[in-house]
Amino acid sequence: MPHLNPRQIEAFRALMLTGSATSAARMISVTQPAVSRLIRDLQHALGLTLFERRGARLLPTSEALSLYGEVERSFVGLDRIHQAASELRTRRAGVLRIAALPALANGFLPRFTGRFLADRPKLDLALYGLVSHIVVDWVASGQCDVGFAEAAIRHAGVESEALPPVRMVAVVPQEHRLARRHILRPRDFENESFVSLGHSAVSRFRIDAIFADHGVNRIMRVETPLSEIACGLVASGIGLSICDPFTAGEYATRGIVARRFEPSIPLEIAALYSTQRTLPAVAREFIDAFAKRVAAQQ
Repeated sequence: MPHLNPRQIEAFRALMLTGSATSAARMISVTQPAVSRLIRDLQHALGLTLFERRGARLLPTSEALSLYGEVERSFVGLDRIHQAASELRTRRAGVLRIAALPALANGFLPRFTGRFLADRPKLDLALYGLVSHIVVDWVASGQCDVGFAEAAIRHAGVESEALPPVRMVAVVPQEHRLARRHILRPRDFENESFVSLGHSAVSRFRIDAIFADHGVNRIMRVETPLSEIACGLVASGIGLSICDPFTAGEYATRGIVARRFEPSIPLEIAALYSTQRTLPAVAREFIDAFAKRVAAQQ
């Protein structure tokens, strides 16, 4: 096993975050030559080329990008230790760490979180927007206390509680002829350009199944993993889409309209927490209150 110096890892992380040896040196309070030496020694110890020089720039290799994910997880764990010590010193009520899929994290969940914190002035909170499978990973590893992800994604170390299901909605450009209708059905999408969610989204398969069952042919013009991007593309007039109601609500004043879609396509979201740790009381309060807020959306 190669001997790794913690300072080498710190220099590597700083260089990945800042993009230059000079900025990395400033970040960890050493000289630029010291950063270069630490990176050189790290590459030698690992037997990997982590950066390639392009002119005056150092660009990370694919190996560096893969390694960075592991390094960042370790630093999140260290941050938790520092935060816990700070809470003990200042007698804070604690910190709640929450990760959520982008559909919730892009507006709906932050607004709820703000109201939740307003009633708890001694509670601190960290909120992360991540794709569902990473939410599960962060909860399982203890990096977050609570997660919200698509319910179909399971993990042996994570407990899952279903939130009230919500209906996905049809999203069309504001000036499109279908914007005048209150309810849209599969046949309305016949031969229309369509902005599809990526194959990593569980809801993608439900959407495709509905159109297949009705024999509807869509022109699959664009594919994207994020509903925010889908809504932005719809606003540009490039096509129609179906997405979660939370994201559609965020884009309601930005060139799109959301319409009820029949038959119903449910978006199933679950609250997640680790089976290996006791769920903090404040986390239980958050989950229960948020479930009620989601139910009120219907």
